[in-house]
Amino acid sequence: MNRLNIGVLGMLQACVGDTPIAIGGSRQRTILAMLALAPGQVVSVDALVEAVWNGRPPATGRTQVAICVAALRKTVKAAGFHDDVIITSAPGYLLRTDSTRIDAVEFAELTAKGEAAADPAEAAGCLDEALKLWRGPALTGVSGLPVEIEAARLEELRLTAHEKHAAIRLDLGQHNDLIGELTTLVREHPLREQSRAQLMLAQYRAGRRAESLGTFRDGQRLSINEFGLELGPALRKMHDAILRDDPSLAATASRPDRTANSSLRQRLRPAQLPADVHGFTGRAHEIAALDGMIGDTKLSIGLITGGSGVGKTGLAVHWAHGVADKFPDGQLFADVSAGAKAVLGGFLRALGVPDDLIRDDVEERAALYRSILRDRRALVVLDNASSFAEIRPLLPGSAQCHVLVTSRGQLYDLLGQHGAHHLRLGSLAAPDAVELLGSVAGSARVTADPVASNRLAELCDRLPLVLRTAGARLAAKPHWSVRHLLDKVADEAHRLDELSGAEQDLRAGFAASCRELSEPESALFRRLGLLTVPEV
Repeated sequence: MNRLNIGVLGMLQACVGDTPIAIGGSRQRTILAMLALAPGQVVSVDALVEAVWNGRPPATGRTQVAICVAALRKTVKAAGFHDDVIITSAPGYLLRTDSTRIDAVEFAELTAKGEAAADPAEAAGCLDEALKLWRGPALTGVSGLPVEIEAARLEELRLTAHEKHAAIRLDLGQHNDLIGELTTLVREHPLREQSRAQLMLAQYRAGRRAESLGTFRDGQRLSINEFGLELGPALRKMHDAILRDDPSLAATASRPDRTANSSLRQRLRPAQLPADVHGFTGRAHEIAALDGMIGDTKLSIGLITGGSGVGKTGLAVHWAHGVADKFPDGQLFADVSAGAKAVLGGFLRALGVPDDLIRDDVEERAALYRSILRDRRALVVLDNASSFAEIRPLLPGSAQCHVLVTSRGQLYDLLGQHGAHHLRLGSLAAPDAVELLGSVAGSARVTADPVASNRLAELCDRLPLVLRTAGARLAAKPHWSVRHLLDKVADEAHRLDELSGAEQDLRAGFAASCRELSEPESALFRRLGLLTVPEV
């Protein structure tokens, strides 16, 4: 049976089997891209209208979206794919996943498989296969702000996969082969310090010590001239080690091969938590509440909810690091927006399950996952959940396990059926907000003008994400005072633009929350914005 193949890792393309499909005009391309970026999930008509017309839709926008969807369905059927691939589901449409292959999903699965592999050669092979799926910049030729934001996210994932791939190949002693690839990567992305450090190490191991030091000096010159900042500690440490000819820089033996010691994976205790949050402040009450859940005699589930930027993931990761030693059988972490099937595959590999025992069916994977965790005391952190159905297969059955979920929504089924402990996050307390700002920008600058610092924290709504972004702007501009930034963000019409940058688009984050509103809620929210009052 032919499958519908959709490619977003490059120029947007679609084909049935090997037969290309000619996608219509720019509107159809944007709509198909939006659906392909959220496979199996409902994309609201409002979100499609927003993407197609960038916030300035005509009165007939919703009708025109319906016409474009009908044209896409007709085009796909004319190419020989007779199943309904785009399903109408209130309040919008969804792209079926059972007979559709999307290269971005395959990329996510391969990178997860590579990260979980115990054999370095196998891991390198998976990451190499994942990177070969890319045909160019993601979603080339597709317009629309939401699509462009997703394209930037995918590009960041690609660069991260390149760095992980390079790290494994360095372990395998392939430094000579890597120099050309890393040189190109550093030239295209000169601010990525990990790639620069890897290039320095590869050059050093290849006997090109002077070039390695030159690579450091080029990065140092760029960082000082552009931002007035020294390079980070990892690069400085690498530079010092090269100057000393530190023995630790020599090529090391790779990780043990799975075939040589198959029991290694069976005893593997995953530790998948991301790095702890730098400068974490506040949330003492919430942390105490989470601590109180660990003693439950049944499966305990915590649910952290709140709007975009309020610090849900930061709290979950920070708390999880603090209690990690209470879960000796491992800590699992995943962004569940990748889909239950991909997440379960990653979890099972991290728990030591060979690939040939991991079935394709989601329910079979979930059953095996619960069986493995039955006698284990593990912590499972499920980030960015959008629905209960999305996380249901990821819940262990063991009373010794603990699950922590973050979500913008309330997940009523999780609260009702599983008695989850609910923590709804709001803004930070004013002193904590100022402290967080100081931890990023530098406490001396914040305490030098407490009035401006407090006012800046208020204009950031005391939201951790916005405060960190404001602090990062100050850190990048050492000649700015807090009051200078305060003056720039005083105009609320341009505030989000002033606080956004290449690394963090605040408007996109808040827009994602708005897209999850129902149509009546969305209409009410837009109308409230027309009021000429400071607060509602």
